[in-house]
Amino acid sequence: MAGKTVLVTPAIRIQREDFSAADEVAALTRDRADIGAVVTFTGLCRDEGGRLQALELEHYPGMAEAELRRVAEEAAARWPLDGLTVIHRFGKLAPGENIVLVAAASAHRHAAFEAASFLMDFLKTRAPFWKREHLADGTVGGWVEAKGEDDAAAERWEAGGRRG
Repeated sequence: MAGKTVLVTPAIRIQREDFSAADEVAALTRDRADIGAVVTFTGLCRDEGGRLQALELEHYPGMAEAELRRVAEEAAARWPLDGLTVIHRFGKLAPGENIVLVAAASAHRHAAFEAASFLMDFLKTRAPFWKREHLADGTVGGWVEAKGEDDAAAERWEAGGRRG
């Protein structure tokens, strides 16, 4: 970890309630003059061209938190982070609503960008969440699978790899 001796304890939350990215960044950086960069990613529910009424997200309580914590701790071990927050919502979410937040803080931008990208690639492909579409015509669609490009993006990180 490039000479870094302070360990980061990631904040992991899986919740039904909405979140404020600005409030989460403020909490992450409060009284922290050592932080020089915060990279955030907020994933939103899309309407898929007007065909989607809602996206229903389910998870296995306990297992999902443990897996998110494991991957967040891996990110904290790979990059010199000064703070890390991961929030993932569950329940029925309408288009435009927040789904996920990743906020990575570091002294320098590169580590924050890499860690945030690593976490999002994991969340898109391997996190234990199941997504089902509720369509605008009132029918319930199928379960949503990870896309091939999401799998390819996640494969970059295997065996300690970093983006090149």
